[in-house]
Amino acid sequence: MGQFFTGDYQGAAFALFDPAHLAVLLAVVLLNVLLLRFKGADERTRHAIRWTMAIILWVNEFAWHAWNYAVGRWTIQTMLPLHLCSVLVWVGALMLVTKNYRIYEFAYLLGISGALQALLTPDLGIYGFPHFRFFQTFISHGLIVTAAIYMTTVEGFRPTWKSLGRVALWANVYMVIVFFINRAIGSNYLMVNGRPATPSLLDLLPDWPVYILYMEAIGLVCFLLLYLPFAITDWRAARGTTTL
Repeated sequence: MGQFFTGDYQGAAFALFDPAHLAVLLAVVLLNVLLLRFKGADERTRHAIRWTMAIILWVNEFAWHAWNYAVGRWTIQTMLPLHLCSVLVWVGALMLVTKNYRIYEFAYLLGISGALQALLTPDLGIYGFPHFRFFQTFISHGLIVTAAIYMTTVEGFRPTWKSLGRVALWANVYMVIVFFINRAIGSNYLMVNGRPATPSLLDLLPDWPVYILYMEAIGLVCFLLLYLPFAITDWRAARGTTTL
């Protein structure tokens, strides 16, 4: 049990797409498939599901902060809830319990885009299965994705073209604010002030600040891909109406 929480983990390091990684990705997929069964459920049942996911998100995030504090790694330069997925843990859980549509727009477009990348290429370093950090990472990012998909498939929410504009606008405003926070406290939240010290996908892009433009372009492509099913549905509906 001591190795489960230790900061100096001596077990196997995380390996991309090893059996443990593939198993947890499969678990996330199966969870989303399972939740589809509740599409026609009564509000009391769906209320319980939403609250369960919200509580798990909040408890998991509290545990993440507590663990970092316990192993001496909690600092304002790294642990403030300013990274995209950190913000979406808190507001995504709030979306689940309040059914707030404005939060949903961000959870669907930004949440799925960011958390899916973290699920596929997590920055876990030495913390492989079965360390606490392994479980915490996949629970957090898995439920960010699941919360947005659940609100779409079960609760009937959906983004619009205006959602893309609103999310893009406010995401950029937030990025500017975080940029100045980073300069004030010496942090690098959102990686907008420079490349991180550890290897990342940004190493494949041009130097700062040009890579921010690439990040914007990648984000736009992700938004459009996530909106594509709804665009196709709307096009088919309009075509059917025109035909009639």
